[in-house]
Amino acid sequence: MNATQDREGRRIALVLPDLGGGGAERVTLTLAEEFVARGFAADVVLMRCEGVFVEQVPRTLRLVDLKAPRIRQAPLALACYLRAERPDAIIVNMWPLTTACIVARTLAKSKVRLLTCEHVTLSNSYRHWGWFHGFLLRRSIAALHPFADVRVTVSSGVADDLAAITGIGRSRFDVVYNPIAVRPPTSDDAAAVGAAWRGWTGKRIITVGALKEQKNQALLFRAFARLLETVEARLMLLGEGPLRGELEAFARKLGVANKIVMPGFIPDPSPFYRTADLFVLSSDYEGFGNVIVEALACGLPVVSTDCPSGPAEILENGRWGRLTPVGDAQALAEAMADSLAADHDREAPKRRATDFSPALAAERYLRLLFPESIDGMSGRR
Repeated sequence: MNATQDREGRRIALVLPDLGGGGAERVTLTLAEEFVARGFAADVVLMRCEGVFVEQVPRTLRLVDLKAPRIRQAPLALACYLRAERPDAIIVNMWPLTTACIVARTLAKSKVRLLTCEHVTLSNSYRHWGWFHGFLLRRSIAALHPFADVRVTVSSGVADDLAAITGIGRSRFDVVYNPIAVRPPTSDDAAAVGAAWRGWTGKRIITVGALKEQKNQALLFRAFARLLETVEARLMLLGEGPLRGELEAFARKLGVANKIVMPGFIPDPSPFYRTADLFVLSSDYEGFGNVIVEALACGLPVVSTDCPSGPAEILENGRWGRLTPVGDAQALAEAMADSLAADHDREAPKRRATDFSPALAAERYLRLLFPESIDGMSGRR
């Protein structure tokens, strides 16, 4: 059987809460498009059909709205979808939706091959939610995830964390790094970027991410204020979130508000990577760190906190960028200054970024989803 015959009629469902502007949502769409390019049909199945990426879903993907705004409604809605559409495989992202989908498969009496994917270190993400929520998280995953056919995490650190908090053996988790796609530059990029920087042509530092506690942009502001003592530069934050007002007030308090630009959420930040001098990630924790790979793919030098988990794996413990201790503003400022002063081979990070291509990720997922036809899926006889 050749590859086209093996794939004909096969449908993969990719399940998410919604299509908000996060990394999991972006990489899910990238993965779905890669499946379609390889001859599969793909459904993007949402609890709620909302979020900034909804309008960007290509026509090659089918968008399915479960109309289940609350997680307790998800199992029945997913079961109805499974009975009606009978996909050949399902990739469900992010607890508690992962556990809900396992329940749904049982309700539907479906034999669909089910792969769960966790994108963050759950012990960090939910550490402020109280003991009962933590108990529910640990017990639900420990009880239900062994019934999934495949359990994927987006980094080794996430897998280590899940094994530690649930008691599920570490060997039962597969690690598949996120697929990162960066579009080529266009003639319109320069004008848009220049306007956002307000004409600044000196040293440009950018960070990309939601304005929330996890990303710890306040640490970056403190480091940037120290950097300005010796280097004239500007800092841009691409992202939106609940801490915008607090961060703007903190920048004013530090006396650097006139040197920080916050244009909000940008669906495609690639033009900003290409015209910057440095990318910085100041997070307290990550699941993977998509933005680091995006920066590398554009040839941009990277400085990141050595947070759990992802940055050290992507940067190979400092081979492809600088790592600093979490929460250390002085170390972050020094690493930023050193990187801005150094000469960089802009092609080297691009080579590293190819290790996270959509093609490689799709191949890995297909081998896990359809192990019985591995040769056909790869296009080999």
